[in-house]
Amino acid sequence: MVDQGPAGNRVDIDDALGRIGGNPSAAASLAGTGRVWLMLGVCVAFALARGALVRFPPPLPAFLDGGLLIRLCEAGLLIALVLAIESVLVAFVAGRIGDKTARFNIVRVLRLFVVVAVLLIITSMVVANWSTALWSLGAMSVVLGLALQPSLGNLFAWFYILIRRPYRVGDRIRIDDATGDVIDVGYLDTTLWEFGGQYLSTDHPSGRIIKFPNALVLSQPVFNYSWPLFPYIWNEVKVHVAYGSDLGFVADVMLEAARQEIGAEMAERVEAYRELLARTPVDEITVNEEPVVLFRINDNTWVEAIVRYLTEPKQAGPVRTRILRQCLERLNAAPERVQFPAGNAR
Repeated sequence: MVDQGPAGNRVDIDDALGRIGGNPSAAASLAGTGRVWLMLGVCVAFALARGALVRFPPPLPAFLDGGLLIRLCEAGLLIALVLAIESVLVAFVAGRIGDKTARFNIVRVLRLFVVVAVLLIITSMVVANWSTALWSLGAMSVVLGLALQPSLGNLFAWFYILIRRPYRVGDRIRIDDATGDVIDVGYLDTTLWEFGGQYLSTDHPSGRIIKFPNALVLSQPVFNYSWPLFPYIWNEVKVHVAYGSDLGFVADVMLEAARQEIGAEMAERVEAYRELLARTPVDEITVNEEPVVLFRINDNTWVEAIVRYLTEPKQAGPVRTRILRQCLERLNAAPERVQFPAGNAR
Protein backbone atom coordinates (compact mmCIF):
# COMPACT_ATOMS: atom_id res chain seq x y z
CA MET A 1 0.00 0.00 0.00
CA VAL A 2 1.33 3.39 -0.97
CA ASP A 3 1.42 6.07 1.72
CA GLN A 4 -0.65 9.02 0.54
CA GLY A 5 0.10 11.24 3.53
CA PRO A 6 2.50 14.18 3.63
CA ALA A 7 5.49 11.92 4.30
CA GLY A 8 4.55 9.62 1.42
CA ASN A 9 4.13 12.59 -0.91
CA ARG A 10 7.52 13.92 0.18
CA VAL A 11 9.15 10.60 -0.72
CA ASP A 12 7.44 10.58 -4.11
CA ILE A 13 8.56 14.15 -4.81
CA ASP A 14 12.14 13.40 -3.77
CA ASP A 15 12.20 10.33 -6.00
CA ALA A 16 10.85 12.29 -8.96
CA LEU A 17 13.36 15.10 -8.44
CA GLY A 18 16.15 12.58 -8.15
CA ARG A 19 15.29 11.21 -11.59
CA ILE A 20 15.88 14.63 -13.16
CA GLY A 21 18.99 15.40 -11.10
CA GLY A 22 17.38 17.96 -8.81
CA ASN A 23 16.76 16.22 -5.48
CA PRO A 24 17.78 18.65 -2.75
CA SER A 25 16.86 16.32 0.11
CA ALA A 26 19.10 13.54 -1.12
CA ALA A 27 21.97 15.96 -1.64
CA ALA A 28 21.55 17.40 1.82
CA SER A 29 21.48 14.00 3.51
CA LEU A 30 24.51 12.86 1.55
CA ALA A 31 26.41 15.97 2.57
CA GLY A 32 25.35 15.72 6.20
CA THR A 33 25.97 13.37 9.09
CA GLY A 34 26.48 10.30 6.91
CA ARG A 35 29.84 11.54 5.70
CA VAL A 36 30.95 12.45 9.20
CA TRP A 37 30.28 8.93 10.46
CA LEU A 38 31.98 7.51 7.37
CA MET A 39 35.08 9.56 8.03
CA LEU A 40 35.18 8.56 11.69
CA GLY A 41 34.78 4.88 10.82
CA VAL A 42 37.59 5.01 8.29
CA CYS A 43 39.87 6.75 10.81
CA VAL A 44 39.23 4.03 13.37
CA ALA A 45 39.87 1.29 10.81
CA PHE A 46 43.07 3.03 9.73
CA ALA A 47 44.26 3.26 13.32
CA LEU A 48 43.50 -0.42 13.88
CA ALA A 49 45.37 -1.41 10.74
CA ARG A 50 48.39 0.63 11.76
CA GLY A 51 48.35 -0.95 15.21
CA ALA A 52 47.89 2.32 17.03
CA LEU A 53 44.94 1.02 19.02
CA VAL A 54 45.42 -2.75 18.86
CA ARG A 55 48.77 -4.54 18.60
CA PHE A 56 48.50 -7.67 16.50
CA PRO A 57 50.86 -10.40 17.74
CA PRO A 58 53.33 -11.64 15.16
CA PRO A 59 53.08 -13.16 12.69
CA LEU A 60 50.57 -10.72 11.17
CA PRO A 61 47.92 -11.96 8.73
CA ALA A 62 49.00 -12.01 5.11
CA PHE A 63 46.59 -9.24 4.04
CA LEU A 64 47.93 -7.00 6.84
CA ASP A 65 51.55 -7.92 6.29
CA GLY A 66 51.26 -7.14 2.61
CA GLY A 67 49.86 -3.72 3.37
CA LEU A 68 46.64 -4.21 1.38
CA LEU A 69 44.33 -3.32 4.25
CA ILE A 70 46.48 -0.33 5.13
CA ARG A 71 46.26 0.94 1.55
CA LEU A 72 42.51 0.40 1.56
CA CYS A 73 42.15 2.35 4.79
CA GLU A 74 44.38 5.14 3.51
CA ALA A 75 42.33 5.38 0.34
CA GLY A 76 39.10 5.33 2.35
CA LEU A 77 40.41 8.07 4.62
CA LEU A 78 41.32 10.26 1.65
CA ILE A 79 37.96 9.66 -0.01
CA ALA A 80 36.13 10.54 3.20
CA LEU A 81 38.29 13.66 3.52
CA VAL A 82 37.41 14.72 -0.05
CA LEU A 83 33.69 14.16 0.62
CA ALA A 84 33.90 16.13 3.87
CA ILE A 85 35.62 19.04 2.09
CA GLU A 86 32.92 19.00 -0.56
CA SER A 87 30.25 19.06 2.15
CA VAL A 88 31.87 22.06 3.80
CA LEU A 89 32.17 23.92 0.51
CA VAL A 90 28.56 23.21 -0.45
CA ALA A 91 27.26 24.20 2.98
CA PHE A 92 29.34 27.31 3.69
CA VAL A 93 30.24 28.63 0.22
CA ALA A 94 27.59 27.61 -2.33
CA GLY A 95 24.85 27.93 0.26
CA ARG A 96 25.64 31.61 0.77
CA ILE A 97 25.39 32.58 -2.89
CA GLY A 98 22.11 34.34 -3.58
CA ASP A 99 21.98 33.59 -7.31
CA LYS A 100 20.35 30.18 -7.72
CA THR A 101 21.91 29.62 -11.14
CA ALA A 102 25.45 30.37 -9.92
CA ARG A 103 24.90 28.18 -6.86
CA PHE A 104 23.65 25.34 -9.06
CA ASN A 105 26.70 25.55 -11.36
CA ILE A 106 29.17 25.71 -8.46
CA VAL A 107 27.70 22.58 -6.87
CA ARG A 108 27.87 20.76 -10.20
CA VAL A 109 31.52 21.68 -10.72
CA LEU A 110 32.40 20.66 -7.14
CA ARG A 111 30.80 17.27 -7.61
CA LEU A 112 32.69 16.75 -10.86
CA PHE A 113 36.00 17.51 -9.10
CA VAL A 114 35.02 15.11 -6.31
CA VAL A 115 34.39 12.30 -8.78
CA VAL A 116 37.75 12.92 -10.47
CA ALA A 117 39.56 13.05 -7.11
CA VAL A 118 37.95 9.80 -5.93
CA LEU A 119 38.88 8.06 -9.17
CA LEU A 120 42.49 9.23 -8.81
CA ILE A 121 42.62 7.98 -5.22
CA ILE A 122 41.29 4.56 -6.20
CA THR A 123 43.71 4.38 -9.12
CA SER A 124 46.70 5.26 -6.93
CA MET A 125 45.71 2.49 -4.51
CA VAL A 126 45.41 -0.17 -7.20
CA VAL A 127 48.28 0.86 -9.47
CA ALA A 128 51.84 0.34 -8.29
CA ASN A 129 53.68 1.20 -11.52
CA TRP A 130 52.43 4.51 -12.90
CA SER A 131 54.37 4.31 -16.19
CA THR A 132 52.69 1.03 -17.09
CA ALA A 133 49.36 2.39 -15.96
CA LEU A 134 49.72 5.44 -18.20
CA TRP A 135 50.42 3.28 -21.23
CA SER A 136 47.44 1.10 -20.42
CA LEU A 137 45.30 4.17 -19.82
CA GLY A 138 46.30 5.58 -23.20
CA ALA A 139 45.29 2.41 -25.01
CA MET A 140 42.09 2.15 -23.02
CA SER A 141 41.19 5.79 -23.67
CA VAL A 142 41.18 5.15 -27.43
CA VAL A 143 38.74 2.28 -27.04
CA LEU A 144 36.57 4.17 -24.54
CA GLY A 145 36.68 7.30 -26.68
CA LEU A 146 35.19 5.41 -29.62
CA ALA A 147 32.65 3.58 -27.49
CA LEU A 148 31.60 6.61 -25.44
CA GLN A 149 31.83 9.25 -28.15
CA PRO A 150 28.20 10.45 -27.74
CA SER A 151 28.53 10.65 -23.95
CA LEU A 152 31.84 12.51 -24.18
CA GLY A 153 30.28 14.91 -26.66
CA ASN A 154 27.49 15.62 -24.19
CA LEU A 155 30.03 16.16 -21.40
CA PHE A 156 32.02 18.66 -23.48
CA ALA A 157 28.74 20.35 -24.41
CA TRP A 158 28.06 20.70 -20.66
CA PHE A 159 31.32 22.65 -20.33
CA TYR A 160 30.22 24.78 -23.29
CA ILE A 161 26.87 25.49 -21.59
CA LEU A 162 28.67 26.32 -18.34
CA ILE A 163 31.11 28.73 -19.99
CA ARG A 164 29.12 30.28 -22.86
CA ARG A 165 25.76 30.11 -21.05
CA PRO A 166 23.33 29.79 -23.99
CA TYR A 167 20.82 29.01 -21.24
CA ARG A 168 20.78 28.60 -17.47
CA VAL A 169 18.55 26.95 -14.91
CA GLY A 170 15.31 28.93 -14.79
CA ASP A 171 15.50 30.23 -18.37
CA ARG A 172 12.65 29.72 -20.81
CA ILE A 173 14.06 28.35 -24.07
CA ARG A 174 13.20 26.68 -27.33
CA ILE A 175 15.60 24.25 -28.98
CA ASP A 176 14.66 22.07 -31.91
CA ASP A 177 11.04 21.02 -31.21
CA ALA A 178 11.35 21.38 -27.43
CA THR A 179 10.06 24.41 -25.53
CA GLY A 180 10.12 24.83 -21.77
CA ASP A 181 11.73 26.20 -18.62
CA VAL A 182 15.17 24.77 -17.78
CA ILE A 183 14.99 22.93 -14.45
CA ASP A 184 18.23 20.93 -14.63
CA VAL A 185 21.47 21.00 -16.61
CA GLY A 186 23.21 17.68 -16.04
CA TYR A 187 26.56 16.46 -17.24
CA LEU A 188 24.97 14.59 -20.15
CA ASP A 189 21.49 16.04 -20.68
CA THR A 190 19.23 18.99 -19.98
CA THR A 191 15.72 18.80 -18.51
CA LEU A 192 12.91 21.18 -19.44
CA TRP A 193 9.54 21.76 -17.81
CA GLU A 194 7.47 21.95 -20.99
CA PHE A 195 5.04 24.76 -21.68
CA GLY A 196 2.52 24.76 -24.49
CA GLY A 197 3.12 21.53 -26.34
CA GLN A 198 0.86 19.17 -28.21
CA TYR A 199 -2.27 19.55 -26.09
CA LEU A 200 -2.18 23.28 -25.25
CA SER A 201 -2.44 26.38 -27.42
CA THR A 202 -1.22 28.74 -24.68
CA ASP A 203 2.07 29.22 -22.84
CA HIS A 204 0.87 27.36 -19.74
CA PRO A 205 3.07 24.50 -18.44
CA SER A 206 1.88 21.18 -19.87
CA GLY A 207 2.94 19.08 -16.88
CA ARG A 208 5.47 17.09 -18.90
CA ILE A 209 9.26 17.16 -18.77
CA ILE A 210 11.57 17.05 -21.78
CA LYS A 211 15.10 15.68 -21.75
CA PHE A 212 17.54 16.29 -24.59
CA PRO A 213 21.30 15.60 -24.88
CA ASN A 214 23.57 18.55 -24.17
CA ALA A 215 25.31 18.09 -27.52
CA LEU A 216 22.17 19.40 -29.20
CA VAL A 217 23.26 22.98 -28.36
CA LEU A 218 26.27 22.52 -30.65
CA SER A 219 24.14 21.74 -33.70
CA GLN A 220 20.79 23.49 -33.11
CA PRO A 221 19.92 27.16 -32.50
CA VAL A 222 18.81 28.01 -28.97
CA PHE A 223 16.00 30.56 -28.57
CA ASN A 224 16.33 32.03 -25.07
CA TYR A 225 13.37 34.10 -23.85
CA SER A 226 15.02 34.90 -20.51
CA TRP A 227 18.21 36.71 -21.50
CA PRO A 228 19.45 38.26 -18.23
CA LEU A 229 20.22 41.67 -19.77
CA PHE A 230 16.79 41.93 -21.39
CA PRO A 231 14.40 39.24 -20.09
CA TYR A 232 11.38 40.48 -22.06
CA ILE A 233 9.63 39.75 -25.34
CA TRP A 234 7.32 41.72 -27.58
CA ASN A 235 3.83 40.36 -27.63
CA GLU A 236 0.64 41.23 -29.51
CA VAL A 237 -3.13 41.14 -29.07
CA LYS A 238 -5.22 41.06 -32.25
CA VAL A 239 -8.87 42.05 -32.65
CA HIS A 240 -10.80 41.79 -35.92
CA VAL A 241 -13.16 44.67 -36.71
CA ALA A 242 -15.23 45.58 -39.71
CA TYR A 243 -14.13 48.16 -42.30
CA GLY A 244 -16.80 50.62 -41.16
CA SER A 245 -15.59 50.75 -37.56
CA ASP A 246 -14.15 53.87 -35.94
CA LEU A 247 -10.50 52.89 -36.09
CA GLY A 248 -9.41 55.85 -33.96
CA PHE A 249 -11.74 54.76 -31.19
CA VAL A 250 -10.51 51.16 -31.50
CA ALA A 251 -6.89 52.31 -31.21
CA ASP A 252 -7.65 54.44 -28.13
CA VAL A 253 -9.43 51.55 -26.38
CA MET A 254 -6.64 49.08 -27.07
CA LEU A 255 -3.93 51.54 -26.01
CA GLU A 256 -5.73 52.32 -22.77
CA ALA A 257 -6.15 48.62 -21.97
CA ALA A 258 -2.47 47.91 -22.64
CA ARG A 259 -1.32 50.95 -20.63
CA GLN A 260 -3.38 49.93 -17.63
CA GLU A 261 -1.87 46.46 -17.74
CA ILE A 262 1.75 47.39 -18.53
CA GLY A 263 1.97 50.83 -16.88
CA ALA A 264 5.32 52.62 -16.65
CA GLU A 265 7.25 49.35 -16.69
CA MET A 266 7.40 49.25 -20.47
CA ALA A 267 9.22 52.61 -20.68
CA GLU A 268 11.94 51.27 -18.36
CA ARG A 269 12.24 48.09 -20.42
CA VAL A 270 12.52 50.03 -23.68
CA GLU A 271 15.22 52.25 -22.17
CA ALA A 272 17.22 49.16 -21.23
CA TYR A 273 16.72 47.83 -24.75
CA ARG A 274 18.04 51.06 -26.28
CA GLU A 275 21.13 50.94 -24.07
CA LEU A 276 21.82 47.42 -25.28
CA LEU A 277 21.45 48.44 -28.92
CA ALA A 278 23.81 51.38 -28.39
CA ARG A 279 26.59 48.97 -27.34
CA THR A 280 26.22 46.73 -30.38
CA PRO A 281 26.99 47.18 -34.10
CA VAL A 282 23.24 46.97 -34.81
CA ASP A 283 21.74 50.26 -35.96
CA GLU A 284 19.36 51.73 -33.41
CA ILE A 285 15.78 51.33 -34.49
CA THR A 286 12.75 53.32 -33.48
CA VAL A 287 11.29 51.75 -30.34
CA ASN A 288 8.33 53.32 -28.58
CA GLU A 289 8.21 53.60 -24.82
CA GLU A 290 4.49 52.81 -24.79
CA PRO A 291 2.29 50.18 -26.44
CA VAL A 292 1.61 50.76 -30.12
CA VAL A 293 -1.53 49.99 -32.14
CA LEU A 294 -1.19 48.91 -35.76
CA PHE A 295 -3.82 48.13 -38.38
CA ARG A 296 -3.53 45.52 -41.08
CA ILE A 297 -5.96 44.43 -43.79
CA ASN A 298 -6.91 40.79 -43.46
CA ASP A 299 -7.22 38.52 -46.48
CA ASN A 300 -10.93 38.07 -45.81
CA THR A 301 -13.43 40.76 -44.88
CA TRP A 302 -12.08 42.52 -41.79
CA VAL A 303 -9.33 44.73 -40.44
CA GLU A 304 -6.86 43.43 -37.85
CA ALA A 305 -6.24 45.85 -34.98
CA ILE A 306 -2.98 44.89 -33.25
CA VAL A 307 -1.61 46.27 -29.98
CA ARG A 308 2.08 45.55 -29.39
CA TYR A 309 3.78 45.71 -25.99
CA LEU A 310 6.63 44.32 -23.91
CA THR A 311 6.11 41.65 -21.27
CA GLU A 312 7.92 38.94 -19.36
CA PRO A 313 7.95 35.61 -21.22
CA LYS A 314 6.38 33.62 -18.39
CA GLN A 315 3.59 36.21 -18.03
CA ALA A 316 2.81 36.48 -21.75
CA GLY A 317 -0.34 34.34 -21.59
CA PRO A 318 -2.00 35.98 -18.54
CA VAL A 319 -1.15 39.50 -19.74
CA ARG A 320 -2.56 38.80 -23.20
CA THR A 321 -5.76 37.42 -21.70
CA ARG A 322 -6.32 40.43 -19.44
CA ILE A 323 -5.71 42.94 -22.24
CA LEU A 324 -8.00 41.07 -24.64
CA ARG A 325 -10.78 40.89 -22.05
CA GLN A 326 -10.63 44.63 -21.39
CA CYS A 327 -10.58 45.42 -25.11
CA LEU A 328 -13.59 43.26 -25.92
CA GLU A 329 -15.63 44.61 -23.00
CA ARG A 330 -15.09 48.24 -24.03
CA LEU A 331 -15.47 47.65 -27.76
CA ASN A 332 -18.68 45.64 -27.34
CA ALA A 333 -20.06 48.44 -25.17
CA ALA A 334 -19.99 50.80 -28.21
CA PRO A 335 -21.72 48.91 -31.05
CA GLU A 336 -22.47 52.18 -32.86
CA ARG A 337 -18.71 52.83 -33.28
CA VAL A 338 -17.30 49.32 -33.59
CA GLN A 339 -18.68 46.54 -35.75
CA PHE A 340 -17.28 43.02 -35.62
CA PRO A 341 -17.34 40.59 -38.54
CA ALA A 342 -20.56 38.61 -38.40
CA GLY A 343 -21.71 35.26 -39.68
CA ASN A 344 -19.45 32.81 -41.49
CA ALA A 345 -16.98 35.56 -42.37
CA ARG A 346 -15.56 35.60 -38.84
